[in-house]
Amino acid sequence: MGLCNYTTFEFKPIPGVIFLLMRPIWLKLFFLVTGMAFALQGLAQVCTGSLGDPVINQDFGSGTGQGTGLGTGVTNYNFVGNDCPDDGSYTIASHTDGCFANTWHALGTDHTGNPNGYMMIVNASNNPGLFYTQKADAGQLCPNTTYEFAAYIVNLILPSACGGASTRPNITFSIETTTGEVLKTYNTGDIVPTDDVKWKQYGTFFTTPANVTSVIVKMINNAPGGCGNDLALDDITFRACGPLIQSGFGTSTGQPSQELCEGQTATYTLKASVTGNNPVLQWQVNTNGSGWTDIGGANTNAYFPSFNNAIKGVYQYRLGVSNGSDISSVNCRVYSPPLTVNVIPLPVVRPIDPQIFCEGNQLTLTATGGVTYVWSGPNLASTTQNPLVINNVTRANEGIYTVVATSDRGCSAAPVHVQVKIAPKIVAGISNNIAVCAGEGTQLSASGGLYYKWTPSTGLDHDDIPNPVARPLETTTYNVDVSNDGCNDDSKTVTVTVRQNPVADGGGNKNIFQGQSVKLNGIIKGDEITNVYWTPATALDNPNLLTPTASPADDITYTLHIVSQNCGTVSSNVFVRVYKKITVPNAFSPNNDGVNDTWNIEALITYPESSIMVFNRYGQKVYQSTGYAKAWDGKYNGAVLPGGTYYYIIDLKNNTPKRSGWVYILR
Repeated sequence: MGLCNYTTFEFKPIPGVIFLLMRPIWLKLFFLVTGMAFALQGLAQVCTGSLGDPVINQDFGSGTGQGTGLGTGVTNYNFVGNDCPDDGSYTIASHTDGCFANTWHALGTDHTGNPNGYMMIVNASNNPGLFYTQKADAGQLCPNTTYEFAAYIVNLILPSACGGASTRPNITFSIETTTGEVLKTYNTGDIVPTDDVKWKQYGTFFTTPANVTSVIVKMINNAPGGCGNDLALDDITFRACGPLIQSGFGTSTGQPSQELCEGQTATYTLKASVTGNNPVLQWQVNTNGSGWTDIGGANTNAYFPSFNNAIKGVYQYRLGVSNGSDISSVNCRVYSPPLTVNVIPLPVVRPIDPQIFCEGNQLTLTATGGVTYVWSGPNLASTTQNPLVINNVTRANEGIYTVVATSDRGCSAAPVHVQVKIAPKIVAGISNNIAVCAGEGTQLSASGGLYYKWTPSTGLDHDDIPNPVARPLETTTYNVDVSNDGCNDDSKTVTVTVRQNPVADGGGNKNIFQGQSVKLNGIIKGDEITNVYWTPATALDNPNLLTPTASPADDITYTLHIVSQNCGTVSSNVFVRVYKKITVPNAFSPNNDGVNDTWNIEALITYPESSIMVFNRYGQKVYQSTGYAKAWDGKYNGAVLPGGTYYYIIDLKNNTPKRSGWVYILR
C-alpha cells in the first residue's frame, strides 16, 4: 500500500562455474551496493504516499519556564531543572541560551517556531546507549498497516566548539514489538554541527504484523558524550502511510479551495483519485476547526457539499482511505490534503442615521465597513465616491440615498438606506439695540427659524426661545443662533446698554459749633445725570453745588437730590448738628434768695449726653449728672454743702476736649 523511497537489494549467487566466472562482477556489485547503503544512511525514509493523522504526537507540551520530567520508563537520563543539562542529563524547556560558555546554539523556539513550545534537550552520556523510549499502546496501531515514524532533531553544538572536533550525535531508531521482535531499524548517521539552527526530520516506515497493534521505538545514541553529542528532540510522530491521494474541486487535480459569500447558495463537486485497487473510502468534514468527523454515506471518490444561505466560516473536506480493510478505525487511515470552502463574512456596514442638510450647503454621506462602495440617490447617477459629496444642494436632492459596500473578497453587504432632508435656508431677524436702566428688563426678539440659542445666557430668563427677557447688570451684546432642522444663522446680535442708575450720597452727618461753617461732601454716581441740588437752601452758600458750604445756626437736615435723564431722581439726607456755646459760671449762691441759687451753665441742656462731675478739695465727688436738665443747687445727697471752692469736669460727649475748672459756692 505504501509508496516509499526505500529499496531492498537481494543477491543470489549462481552455482558452480557460472558463479566463479561472474565473481568479479558480483564483487563490483557488492561494493557498489555497500557504497549506496552508506550513502543512504541518515536520509529520512519517509512516506511518499499520503499520510494519516498522527496516531501519536509527542511534542513535549508548552508553557513558560521549565517543563516537568518525562514519565517512568521513557529515559534513563537524569532530569534537571535548567536549560543547560550536564552529561547524561536532559531537560524539558522552551529555549536554551548561553550554555557551556556559549558553545551551544541559542534556541528561542521549538522546531515549529512556538516560543512557548517545549522540547527535550539532551546532553549525551559518556557511555553510548539507549536514551529515549516511545511506546504506542495496545490498540493505537492497526495490524497489517504501514506507518511512518519520524522525529525532529537538531545538533546543539556550534561548529567552532571543541576545537572544531566535537562529537556528533549518531542515533539508531529500533522499532520493536512488545515481545522484542525488531520490525525495523534506522540510523541517522552523524548529525553534523551547523552555523545556524537547522531542525531536520529523521524517520522511517514500518509495517505492523497481522497480530500487532502496539510497538516500542527505542532511540540509541551510538556516540559517547564529552565535548559534543548534545541535541534537541521534538515532535515524535506515528502516522499511517498509504496510497497517494489527489483531490480538488471539479477534478482530482483541481483547485484546493473555493470562496463563497455569506448568505449565498452553492453546490460543489469534490473529486479524488487514489492509487491502488479497490480502496475503501470515507469523506470527512471539519467545520471551523471543530475537528474531523465522518460524513455518513460519503464513500465514493466524489462528494457534493451544498450550501444554502451559507453561514460564514471555514469548511474543510478530505477523503480518508483505509490502509488495509478497516476504514472504521481512524488510526488505519491516510487522508487527502484538505479541500476548503471559505464562506466569507459580509462587510459590516454601520447604519447611517437620517441626515439634514441646509439648502445651498454641501451634502456629505460616509459609509464604513467595506473596501468599495456604490452610492445612488435622487437625481444622482450611481457613483463609487465615498464619502459621497454633493455641493450647493437644493430641495431636489432630498430623498433616500442607498449605498452598497463590498469587501476586499468581493462580498457585498445588504444595501444601507439613508433618509436625507434638505432644510430651507434661514433668513434670520433680530430686534434693535436698546438701552435700559440697571435692574430693568427688556424683551429681545429673533425670528426666521424653528430653534433659537442665545449667548451668553447671563441675564436672560431663557436662552432657547425667540423672545427672552434680558435683565443684564452691565452692557451686554447677545448673539442668537437661529436654526431649523438643518440650517442655521449665527450672525445676528443685539446690544443691551445698561444705564447705571443715579446714586446720591450726602457725605455723612456733620457736627459744628454755633457760629461755625461746614462743607457738605456730596457724592453722585450714575449715567446721564442732568441736575444736582440741595434742599432746603437755608444757610447754604449755593444749593446747586454738589459740595456747598453750610452755616446753620441750629440743627438742620439737608437733602441732596440727583436727577437722571432716564432713570429717575434719588436723594440722600445729611444731618448737621449745631452745638451751642456753653458758659460755665465760676460762682453761685444757693441761699434761696431767688438770685443765683443754682449753678446755671448756659446751653449745657443742648448736650443731653454730656457728663458733669464736681469734686471737693479732697477729691470726693459731690455731684454727677448726665445731661443738665436740672441745674445743681449746691447740695450733696440732699445735704447743703459748705461754701468754698469746688472743682468740675465737663465732657460734652461730642469728641471735643473735656472742660475743667473751679466753681465757688457762696454761703
